[in-house]
Amino acid sequence: MKIVFLEANTLGEDVDLSCFNEFGEVVIYPQSEPAYNAERIIDADIVIVNKIPINEGILKNAEKVKLICLTATGTNVVDFNYTNSRGITVTNVRGYSTQSVIQHTFALLFYVYEKLSYYDSYVKSGEYTRSDIFCHFDVKFNELYGKTWGIIGLGEIGRGVARVAGMFGCRVIYYSTSGRNSNSEYDRVDLDTLLSQSDIISIHAPLNDATRGLIGEEQLRMMKKNAVLLNLGRGLIVDEHALARALKEEWIGAAALDVLSAEPMNEDNPLLDIKDSTKLIITPHIAWATVEARQRVSDEVYKNITAFLNNEERNVVRQ
Repeated sequence: MKIVFLEANTLGEDVDLSCFNEFGEVVIYPQSEPAYNAERIIDADIVIVNKIPINEGILKNAEKVKLICLTATGTNVVDFNYTNSRGITVTNVRGYSTQSVIQHTFALLFYVYEKLSYYDSYVKSGEYTRSDIFCHFDVKFNELYGKTWGIIGLGEIGRGVARVAGMFGCRVIYYSTSGRNSNSEYDRVDLDTLLSQSDIISIHAPLNDATRGLIGEEQLRMMKKNAVLLNLGRGLIVDEHALARALKEEWIGAAALDVLSAEPMNEDNPLLDIKDSTKLIITPHIAWATVEARQRVSDEVYKNITAFLNNEERNVVRQ
């Protein structure tokens, strides 16, 4: 049996892939090469990918492929009409990054909420050594206790964020983007209510027809002047041009993003104009990427392959 990793660097060079050797021959390509991807899997039995489109173009000459293992939860890269026609099984990984994303949500929040970039620069500039008092609080910041935290998308990650926010003494409200989510622990509200009442708003929703462009100029203007917007869902949920204007013109207090409309970031993204890190922090889609979570992805793929070879179903995706 031959297993081919087409873009192993998406897991990181520190992730141990040695367990796959027990299945047979393992070929590891660090990164995608669109001109060569189809050739690289021509005699593969199992293909492991993350972002590479899986369709007839790449698979038509790979007659031995029986299993596609995605190192992600999302399956939008797969042409299921084609894989189904070939009888190719597709698996994904689920729940591997929940704790990592919850942790990163709060890391992003506190960076802007407590104006940490300002205070770090103040100390490192030497200004603190010249201070005549022990403290310096020229840039004001607030407690989380007693604030309202609004969550857009109360799935597994959203619920985890809600629990931690509650521990900080926040009132938690949520908006169900599907309209089907009901949770008795927290108050479900419509989007306008969430936007107008929340001090912190965090997005943990998938991208679909209901969420694409959900937060635009109209929605940003509804928010409190000192509100913080966190997006850990998908970049296209937020209109970045409107957000850039909201930050420049101070419609809202700050924003923290781990996802963008295009990744890697486009050079003409309007958010690049905002240099004030007390207003905006952007991380390069790393909320999921702790050491533990990345190794967990590899371990989950290993378990998916083991189940497949034992004629068992595990994380099989059907569409």
